[in-house]
Amino acid sequence: MTLTSICQKAFEAKYEVQNLSTEIKNKALRSVAEEIVADADSIIAANEIDLAHAKENGMHPGMIDRLTLNDKRIEAIAEGLRQVADLPDPIGEVMEEFTRPNGMKIKKVRVPMGVVGIIYESRPNVTPDAFALTFKSGNAVILKGGSDCIHSNIAITKAIKKALEATGVTPEAIQLIEDTDRAVTKEFMTMKQYVDVLIPRGSAGLIRAVTENSNIPVIETGTGNCHIYVDKDADLEKAIPIIINAKTQRIGVCNAAESLVVHDDIKDKFLPLFSKAMKEHNVEVRADADSKPLIEGSIDATEEDFGKEYLDYIISVKTVKNVDEAIAHINKYNTGHSECIVTENKETAQRFLDRVDAACVYVNVSTRFTDGFEFGLGAEIGISTQKLHARGPMGLKELTSYKYEITGEGQIRG
Repeated sequence: MTLTSICQKAFEAKYEVQNLSTEIKNKALRSVAEEIVADADSIIAANEIDLAHAKENGMHPGMIDRLTLNDKRIEAIAEGLRQVADLPDPIGEVMEEFTRPNGMKIKKVRVPMGVVGIIYESRPNVTPDAFALTFKSGNAVILKGGSDCIHSNIAITKAIKKALEATGVTPEAIQLIEDTDRAVTKEFMTMKQYVDVLIPRGSAGLIRAVTENSNIPVIETGTGNCHIYVDKDADLEKAIPIIINAKTQRIGVCNAAESLVVHDDIKDKFLPLFSKAMKEHNVEVRADADSKPLIEGSIDATEEDFGKEYLDYIISVKTVKNVDEAIAHINKYNTGHSECIVTENKETAQRFLDRVDAACVYVNVSTRFTDGFEFGLGAEIGISTQKLHARGPMGLKELTSYKYEITGEGQIRG
């Protein structure tokens, strides 16, 4: 199919999807979960083709991790679909209701956006997640994955369409652009007559390309230069496991920690513990002048290091004199994603919560929890780092708009 025909099919399907009952949507989502598990072997076989190409092309290990599917991850995908089915349906929610002095009754009602376009890289799990959230929120979706995961995406989409047909729902509710030519991606960004909103998920370069070239409204899901600040009043036994988890559990994700900020008063005691932990997990440390002598094997950090999303076993370290200096450093270099303070001082924690400018701000919790599944949203469409319309993990409500419904008894404006 041509790109125009793909967009037209989604545009037509949105009117059917927006009128589906909650019961039918939930039944379809559970059917999709079952079908994806049933088709696990064929999906994994398709994924292995993508993985072989990725390794031949020298893809970074962190990106290969994002690309990889296995039985455990497919079951997690299915569980995400089931969780979305179990969530309350946002469509039709009366957000606000009031009566004007002239007797007009006004309701602000939650409605679908229409057609949601998503452009993403190396993450085949985005395909079912994006479908689940857009479908439950009454939208049709057009997906444009990268060439590196095209075989995986085709196999997953085939399973989704099969399950939709089996439950009597139009399979056109999900559209996959299979042409991997970058010119097609650029053309997709101009389909404003069919697509209501465009959401990029992937590298900083991809996100920048979409925001700069799209004439469709964009919700920007940003990169994650996430920090952990260890305060002078921190419990160091909490701090080390939090840092290890945030830095090393999965290196190729946007909520992984990329920078450590340490209060000067505890650096002599804390940094040798940190150094030992990073060495055990093969993490390279790039440290400022005050912290470098205390971290065995560390190298000098540059200005660029403090603002970099490594997506690798690398972390930068900055020492500060107080919490305000930590906040200033984080606000200067962060990407508005996820930031953490480790402290037992409630006043300091609240100051950090109030003043750090990010979508998610944590106290004594790993930044790895910035995730729709962990927030109880079932899945996520992405982590929005902008402030208009949506911010943070985007679930069902973030994929809706609203309209005003006004009723009266013949009022006219004088």
